[in-house]
Amino acid sequence: MKIMSIILSCTALLLAAGCKAENPEFNVTIENTVQELDLDRYLGKWYEIARFDHSFERGLVGATANYSITEDGKIKVVNTGYKDSFDGKFNQAEAKAYRPDENYPGALRVSFFLFFYSDYWVLDLDEDYTFALVGSKSSKYLWILSRTPEMAPADLQRVLNKAVSLGYNTGNLIWVEQR
Repeated sequence: MKIMSIILSCTALLLAAGCKAENPEFNVTIENTVQELDLDRYLGKWYEIARFDHSFERGLVGATANYSITEDGKIKVVNTGYKDSFDGKFNQAEAKAYRPDENYPGALRVSFFLFFYSDYWVLDLDEDYTFALVGSKSSKYLWILSRTPEMAPADLQRVLNKAVSLGYNTGNLIWVEQR
C-alpha cells in the first residue's frame, strides 16, 4: 500500500511538472538556473525552510535533504522528515539525480522512482553555499533550503525576492518546522 502511494505521488509530480504554468507572471526557464554549481560544495545536508504544498511531503516537519555522490558518479538524494510532529512517524525517501547538460550546471534531473525524472533547478545560491532556492519549469514546485535550521532574515528576504521576481506566488509557501 505504501509503495503504491509513493508511485502515485511520483506520477502526479511528473505529470504536473510537464504541465503549463497556471500563473501568467511565471517565467522560469532553464536559463534562470544558477550559472555555477560546484556539486562537491552542494553535497551534504540541507534543511527545508519552506516549500509549496505537495502530497508527497504533506505534514512533514524537520524535513531535510542530504546529497552525496555514488560510485557511478550520480547524485544520491535522501529526503527525510517526521509526519505532523517530531514525535511522528519518520519518513525517508531515496532518489538519484544527475546533471544532463554541462551548459546549465544548476539544472539537475531527479528521480524517486525508476526512470521517471523531474526538474530540480537551482535558481539561487549564495557564494558560500549556505542557502538555495530550488524550483522547476512548473510554478507548482518551490523549495527554500538552508544549511542551518533557520536562515538569516536578509538571506531569506533575498530568496523570497528572487522567487517573486520569477513569478512564484510566495504566499503559498509552507514554513517547515525545524529544530
